[in-house]
Amino acid sequence: MPISKNIFMKQPMMRKVLYSLIPVIFGAIYFFGWRTIILMSVVVLFGFLTELIFKRKQKKPVTEAVIVSAILFTLTLPVSTPFWVAIIGIIFGIAFAKEVFGGFGHNVFNPALAGRTFLYVCFPEYLTVRWNVAADTFPGGFLQYMTPAVDTMSSSTPLTILRQTGEALPLQQLFWGNVSGSMGETSVFLILIGAVILLYTKAADWRLMVSPIIGFVGLSSILTLMGVANDPGPLFGLLSGGILFVAIFFATEPITAPKNKEAKIIYGLFIGIITLLIRVYGIFVGGAMFAVLIMNTFAPIIDIGFKNLNSRKRKQVKAA
Repeated sequence: MPISKNIFMKQPMMRKVLYSLIPVIFGAIYFFGWRTIILMSVVVLFGFLTELIFKRKQKKPVTEAVIVSAILFTLTLPVSTPFWVAIIGIIFGIAFAKEVFGGFGHNVFNPALAGRTFLYVCFPEYLTVRWNVAADTFPGGFLQYMTPAVDTMSSSTPLTILRQTGEALPLQQLFWGNVSGSMGETSVFLILIGAVILLYTKAADWRLMVSPIIGFVGLSSILTLMGVANDPGPLFGLLSGGILFVAIFFATEPITAPKNKEAKIIYGLFIGIITLLIRVYGIFVGGAMFAVLIMNTFAPIIDIGFKNLNSRKRKQVKAA
């Protein structure tokens, strides 16, 4: 029996997110080579097949959201990530962070980040030390399968360099993105273009996008004034480590985020705060992915809390 007249569930909102990712994808190719697209295609295929297995039993179409999850997942990886590692990650993310909860609209955790975190814990070498040099002159990676692997610490990621050598890369370099790192997280400029597209097409709530940045910058400013050694400062921290990428493309994911306006702000603020706390006091250089998954857990509670609070306020107004 056929699954459905259409193999994909039509989700216009997901297509808007895909449009916003186009600049980031082209940037990833330029900085790291065409293996970006090949790896992304493999991940999309296995993400699709994983969801298809579940949907066949339900006789439902595959969601277009799985393509978005697969692409975002790929962009959080280094370009040299082995295909088999990436395949394991996307299968875990779609199967255990989405489908076991009932599929799209019912998942508690962001599938892309869940898959990435699974790889980070199980196969840390591929995600923490195997980086590639970022191209800095045209045509860059457009004429390469993959840019060369780094061979010195001076070519590692900005946060790793800062933590191990105390040297901070120029802010201009961080802004444009010609630094080693995960494929989609290096260029602040291209990430901001994606943010503009999301806001213009109304595919993301500005509260979820801005509040993590405010929480991160606010706490970083306080720690800087206190002289905390491991805090690189609000501007450097904001331009490195993927916090902007996570704030714009993951914190804004509507299914795992709160629905109440006030709850969205609290949710986002804590994502930014937890990200910085992990960076400064934890053993991980990054932290944004853990912050989002932690807050995914608390999103329903925050929503219920503000719903009850607003309900009490309305009753008090009526009683008055």
